[in-house]
Amino acid sequence: MTDPRLKAFAELLDIMDELRAQCPWDKKQTIETLRHLTIEETYELADAILDNDLNEIKNELGDLLLHIVFYAKIGEEKKAFDIKDVIEGINKKLINRHPHIYGDVKVADDEEVKENWEKIKMLEGSKNVLAGVPRSLPAMIKAYRIQDKARGVGFDWEQPHQVWDKVKEELMELRHEVENNGSPAKVEEEFGDLLFALINYARFIDVNPESALERTNKKFMRRFDYLERKTKEANQDMHKMSLDEMDVFWNEAKKMEGSQDLVKKKE
Repeated sequence: MTDPRLKAFAELLDIMDELRAQCPWDKKQTIETLRHLTIEETYELADAILDNDLNEIKNELGDLLLHIVFYAKIGEEKKAFDIKDVIEGINKKLINRHPHIYGDVKVADDEEVKENWEKIKMLEGSKNVLAGVPRSLPAMIKAYRIQDKARGVGFDWEQPHQVWDKVKEELMELRHEVENNGSPAKVEEEFGDLLFALINYARFIDVNPESALERTNKKFMRRFDYLERKTKEANQDMHKMSLDEMDVFWNEAKKMEGSQDLVKKKE
């Protein structure tokens, strides 16, 4: 019996062929015009993951898969590569970089797997350890990946307390520059060093800083939306309210979130 997954994928390839041949919009697209749309779809998937919305994750994965097939179709038209080449390439990479599965290498844990992955990449021809970090990544994600890759070759702190000491050191240096009217460039430099140290510490306490900050962004937005809604219901103008007055609604929002968390735990 034919694998239903292969049947569904084959249907997607057929649809892509038809759209590329018949749809005015699809015919017009290039690798360059798809780029910003792909980035947008990636962030939509990231939002769905943070919301733990499995149905939306499924939908967004479909959108991303469409983009992959679309790029492969354009590559086929340019006689550069096709979807078979894409899949065969990743199959070969996965097998080569998992010698503990497809070879006789022994590993103790996931950290050794990551270390082997980076070593094999170097053997495959990567020019340097950080070559695989995309230049266009958002700064926080890029910092996390830079540190993670450096860790893969042993360039890392040994204990969490060492990193925390570095965070405190960078905080004091930033504070010194601010309190002594340091130049804008120097203040910015020290602020960047502090962020880099905090991201480093996040790795040591198993926190993804990008996810953590985005969850805080969402939390702030929920509470601010509540504050704004309650202000309107009370026929008040936020521009004329004191911070203490706004804090009343803000604290209400915090309490509501706390009670909802409690209900979830009981469930």
